[in-house]
Amino acid sequence: MIRVEGLVARYGRAVAVDGLSLHIPEGSFFGLLGPNGAGKTTFISCLAGLHPPAGGTIRVAGFDPVRQPREVLDVLGVVPQRIALYGRLSVVENLRVFAGLHGLHGRALSERVEWGLELSQLTAHRTKRVEALSGGMQRRLNLAVGLLHKPKVAVCDEPTAGVDPQSRNHIFATLRELHAQGLTVVYTTHYLEEVEALCDQIAIVDRGHVVRTGPLAELLQGHAAKRVELLHPTDREKVVAALEAAGIAVGETRGRTLEDLLLELTGSALRE
Repeated sequence: MIRVEGLVARYGRAVAVDGLSLHIPEGSFFGLLGPNGAGKTTFISCLAGLHPPAGGTIRVAGFDPVRQPREVLDVLGVVPQRIALYGRLSVVENLRVFAGLHGLHGRALSERVEWGLELSQLTAHRTKRVEALSGGMQRRLNLAVGLLHKPKVAVCDEPTAGVDPQSRNHIFATLRELHAQGLTVVYTTHYLEEVEALCDQIAIVDRGHVVRTGPLAELLQGHAAKRVELLHPTDREKVVAALEAAGIAVGETRGRTLEDLLLELTGSALRE
């Protein structure tokens, strides 16, 4: 569905994406992970034709975002990290505006507006201004707006940031249902438990390129974290001190988590 080879993207002299290559199969629920500044949002901007690449190739369902932007926008739905709605317009007015921007009109437009109201569970608030909605309501509408035109692939950039648990569960259920219907989903988030719950494949990006990719289960399988359990310590304090000095935590044995893998590949130092 998405194939990227040697992608390079710059902001002036600063390199944001540095030779990134990635294949996202059709029908996958794909997690795109990495620390702040890793290049994820720039990568999404290049996919959507919003940022011109300095090198490499991109194909979205076979289309080139640079040479075929209209075709890419027809098959690609982007749910941005920031709320991309008109605050002074009502819920239904926002849906009508964005449906119109995708070329819908007449009966098709009306049907998709009703679909968007149902998906976002905002039918009862259809005439309310978006600026008066709660954060969770805005996030749900943000999702609906990005999917109005029935895209083949949806890129969701931190779609649950700052929402209440009920809205988060609704967004999860919506994406699972659409994925089951054939939608390819690319999902970015810093909430790693969401990736473990939703995604079947992942790519970890750091410093503008992919450092690890593959099925989530395979990446975690067979890799135990550095953690041991002391059953019969003769001198517990000395043993624990020695183990912890070697970077080995003491406690219950557990398997490797996605957080373990991410920190192992990208480091634990703070990022600006």
